[in-house]
Amino acid sequence: MSLADLLQLLPLAVLGAVLGLDVVSFPQAMLSRPVVAATLAGALIGEPGRGLLMGVALEFFALESMPFGASRYPEWGSASVVGGVLFAQVPEGTPSAMSVAALAALVTAGIGGWTMVMLRRWNAHWARKQQDRIARGSGSAVVALQLFGMSSDLLRGGLLTLLALVAFVPIHQAATATVRVSPVLSRAVVVAIASAVGLAAVWKVVHGTTGARWYLIAGLRSEEHTSELQSHL
Repeated sequence: MSLADLLQLLPLAVLGAVLGLDVVSFPQAMLSRPVVAATLAGALIGEPGRGLLMGVALEFFALESMPFGASRYPEWGSASVVGGVLFAQVPEGTPSAMSVAALAALVTAGIGGWTMVMLRRWNAHWARKQQDRIARGSGSAVVALQLFGMSSDLLRGGLLTLLALVAFVPIHQAATATVRVSPVLSRAVVVAIASAVGLAAVWKVVHGTTGARWYLIAGLRSEEHTSELQSHL
């Protein structure tokens, strides 16, 4: 990959850094959800619609993750940028484009989850070094820890996105050029697997949480009424 190619990836790496930061550190505004992140990535290269398609598929996979507390889970912000870019950069009708892009995004999400664990350990190490200052009530030590943690997370997301794109762009191009799976079949496989994962995640919540099924039914009924209202307008 040439220097010019790397420079073209830098805006995407910046987007991945910001969305990776949104997952946990700041501002937690749901920008890192796959349906948003992949759409933004697609829009950045002029194909928001294709980015949205990839984001919807990845959103079903992401429903299975429960990002609570210090649990380990995939990092979908940066990964969705990778998946959205890979799928959006190829023309409509490219064989196996969605399935390979989704696989790349899933791998990146798993690696991203591991990098978040490593970052937490590094933050804990840095906090222990500032323990005496914090115990004395130093406000500057607390602010420094916060800024250090957010800056490290921003750098982590950017490097993850850049390295994943450097690795997967040529792999995606080679796969779509050699694997002759029809676009329809490729999308059908991704949609079927993603739907199974998403429905299983919804069932897990509804089945194990008191009253959750009634909220689900109420939400579906509300969506039905909204669709009827729009049809009459």
